[in-house]
Amino acid sequence: MLELRPNCECCDRDLPPGSEAARICTFEHTFCMDCAERFEDLCPDCGGGLVARPIRPESQLHRYPASLRRVTRGHGAYRAARASATPPNPRA
Repeated sequence: MLELRPNCECCDRDLPPGSEAARICTFEHTFCMDCAERFEDLCPDCGGGLVARPIRPESQLHRYPASLRRVTRGHGAYRAARASATPPNPRA
């Protein structure tokens, strides 16, 4: 089951469970659509593709709640990408 992380790992933007701006890779690294675009839809952590995160139906959130654990990685490749608006090369 998807963890549904509550924020973008790059810019720390809130991404509630119903957000259509959330993007994830197969390892559930989570980004907002703006940061995903800067990374050319490639995860800067694993190099996998970033795609729209599925929406968990509101009726299922009580039984299967979204994560409250915020993950931020505002250093290294992320900080450089934000400063230059150029995506890091995840395959370098």
